[in-house]
Amino acid sequence: MLEDDSIKDKVRKQFAKNAEKYVTSESHAKGKDLSLLIEWAKPQPDWVVLDIATGGGHTARTLSPHAGHVFATDMTRQMLANTARHLRNAHPNIWYVVSDAEQLPFLDDTFDLATCRIAAHHFPNPDQFISEVFRTLKAGGTFILIDNVAPGEARLADFMNSMEKLRDESHVRCLSINEWRGLFAAAGLEEAKTLTRKKTYDYPTWVNRTTVNSEQIARVTNFILHADKDIQGYFSVDIHNDDVRSLQVDEWMVLCRKPCPPTGG
Repeated sequence: MLEDDSIKDKVRKQFAKNAEKYVTSESHAKGKDLSLLIEWAKPQPDWVVLDIATGGGHTARTLSPHAGHVFATDMTRQMLANTARHLRNAHPNIWYVVSDAEQLPFLDDTFDLATCRIAAHHFPNPDQFISEVFRTLKAGGTFILIDNVAPGEARLADFMNSMEKLRDESHVRCLSINEWRGLFAAAGLEEAKTLTRKKTYDYPTWVNRTTVNSEQIARVTNFILHADKDIQGYFSVDIHNDDVRSLQVDEWMVLCRKPCPPTGG
């Protein structure tokens, strides 16, 4: 428990310090997955929606015109306050709640739709997160998760998570698709639709978002430069004169539903 508290303190400090960067981040603000959210979820005007670990609020903002109420939650008060400043006037149906994804302060069977985008790799107990999603969804409700995922091969997964941890001390772990599927099944969520894609990072932008000094940047860069060629190949690392220009990671988008209880015959 103390270890979890320490991890969550790091998350709060990291996101409080970089709140504005996440609001303006191109990869967070303009991903193609945002338009797919509407296409997949088909939110209705009377829906109550939960966006978990909203960060810069891009998902909440996207859903707001299509739903009745959107509850944007985040564990970092400063991040949430910054997001509210950007969105409150244009999106009056978004409500901002300081909340831990693993202990949601909502009643059972509250939400028609729950979302979590590019955040779950910061959660120390993803099983608790998924259990809370299931608990707070209405029967028949929809959950959409979007996150970076680790490759199935352990060696590649270890590289990805080590690289992320060097860049961002609040990173916990990117799970593999199979690991997520195990958590969904254990909670009772039923997978309905998925999409996997390669996401390209402009390396200077990506590495500067969370690092604190040039020494930390150098550690991340050297870790990538000294990786085996097949690892560099998997992550499509573009290197020019010992400068890393870009790299790719796997991102997974999945839609699950909370099943309705069987009707009596």
